[in-house]
Formats: sequence, C-alpha cells, structure tokens
Amino acid sequence: MRVVNSLVERCFAVVELLATEASAMRLGELAEKLDLQKSAAHRMLTTLCEIGWVEQEPVTGFYKLSLRLAILGQRFLSATHLTDVCQPVLEELASESAELVRMAVVQGETLTWISQVQGARNGLKYQPELVARVSLATTANGKAYLSTLDPTDAIRIAVNDRGRNAQKAITSVEEFMRELALTKKRGWAISVEEAEPGVVAIAAPITLAGGQTVGT
Repeated sequence: MRVVNSLVERCFAVVELLATEASAMRLGELAEKLDLQKSAAHRMLTTLCEIGWVEQEPVTGFYKLSLRLAILGQRFLSATHLTDVCQPVLEELASESAELVRMAVVQGETLTWISQVQGARNGLKYQPELVARVSLATTANGKAYLSTLDPTDAIRIAVNDRGRNAQKAITSVEEFMRELALTKKRGWAISVEEAEPGVVAIAAPITLAGGQTVGT
C-alpha cells in the first residue's frame, strides 16, 4: 500500500496506478491501494475525467486511463529522437539473438522502458507489457544501472524497490553488494527468475563518453 499526501501527489498516484493496471479499476479498489477515502478518490477521478486524463466505463463504472498520457509520451520520445537512434540497434540485436530486447532510460533514480523488439521466431515467446517503471533490485536492467552508482546510493535505492514478484530476489545487503561489484567488473548484469518466474535476462548499462549512465 502506498501512502500519498499532497493533492498533486495523489493525482499523480492515481494516474500511475491506472497506468500499471491491465484493466479498468473499481473506485473502491483504487482508493484502497492508495490508502485514500473513497470520497476523495472519487473527487480526483471526476476531475481527471473532466480534463481528459481518465475515462469511466459506462457499463461497469470502472476507471481507466485515456490515451492522452500515451500520446504525450509519444510526442516526447519523438522530440528527443531517442527511438530513432536506438530502434535500429534493438532490431539488430533482437534478430541476432532471437530473443526479446528492451531498452530503458534513466529518469532521476528510476528506469523507464521506452522500446522493445521481439526477436523470437518460433515456440514460446515472452512478450511483457511495456510498463513505465523498472524494478531496480530484481531486473537485470535495474542491477546494471545500480552497478554504475555509488554503492551507498545503490543499496538505498534497492532496499526501497524490491518489485512485486521478488520471491527469488537477493535479500541480503552484503550479497547484493557483491552482485553489483561483479556486475560492474564484467560490464553486464543477470537476473534469474528474480523479477518474474521463468524469466532469465541479461543487461548492460548505456553510458556516455563522460561516463554518465543514461540507460540500459
């Protein structure tokens, strides 16, 4: 359960929660997950519907995001030309590896998925939703990013970001520090069923010439 305080925080918390859910949500469910009174949640949802960020399904009364956020995100990515630069590289890597390839960019102390290419041609294919935030402590991308930070900062971030499906995640601080040190030494990270059951992934940090990490 996430506790939010200011009105602005609450509105963004509503938007972020709706963005991570696969289907429309009931008012009561949304209020419970954000620890809000139903009346307060209803007022915010009504306002978000009025300004076009949220839609209410006419039959069920459930709430979901409108396409406005997705459209703004696409406009931002188009303006930065990030996808123009990275997409050909992702496509080549996916073709050569015959695996799913995803890219995430650094935003503050988090990672956000921006693009993916499916390289698998036959058999079972892993095709996750391109949700906004990356679990830093359990995914290969997250560990690759954390390995580039000061160890103190990396542990602080990791402790607060275990992810929802972390049964096989590293729980010892000492072991996690050793994992990050090994990742930094070899230049790539691995996650074996730490983020999701049955999923193994590897990732490497993307750094600028000056050493700044901008993605994975």
